[in-house]
Amino acid sequence: MLPNVALGAGLAFAAVVQPGPLQAFLLSRAATDGWKRTLPAAFAPLLSDGPIALLALVVLSRFPLAAQNLLRAAGGALLLYLAWTSLRDLRAAPGDAPEPDVRAAPKTLFQASAVNLLNPNPYLAWALVLGPAALSAWRIHPANAVALLAAFYGVMVVGLAAFIVLAGGARSLPSRARRAVGAAAAAVLAALGLWMLATGLGFLASR
Repeated sequence: MLPNVALGAGLAFAAVVQPGPLQAFLLSRAATDGWKRTLPAAFAPLLSDGPIALLALVVLSRFPLAAQNLLRAAGGALLLYLAWTSLRDLRAAPGDAPEPDVRAAPKTLFQASAVNLLNPNPYLAWALVLGPAALSAWRIHPANAVALLAAFYGVMVVGLAAFIVLAGGARSLPSRARRAVGAAAAAVLAALGLWMLATGLGFLASR
């Protein structure tokens, strides 16, 4: 069982520290809203990975490349929209900032789940790495598969939470520096969105 725990934890750690759309989104929201209101978004993989796992294990491996790239393009469009909303929030003067809204955390969690759901990387990870490892562990004993997945998602949630708390430190910076951090995060979101949109549509156009 310990090898499965180590494998799950290692895969999750690699996913957390690897720059990607979800990390860029979390950075932008933490810089804008603070870590406390962004923290629930650390649970986004728990919401989005259920359908991802199902698609990856049952359907996605049989999908044509065109469908996979259509998903990539949709994810890119979503990231561009989120980059625009982040920049829109940053343009508000400090005095015009809205009061804390109890709906902000659920909204951020939903948006983070959408980012993860439209990001091809979790599908590829489930189809090529995590899925086969979980099935192999299950064949030996179901407890091994449970341990692997528990370690993976435990480390994933804790790692994303730590990332959000660290990113939220930008809230203690002067206003100009905080805006610069938020703008940089939005720029990363936009760049990732453009790349995903261009590669997805580029493949579809070449067919």
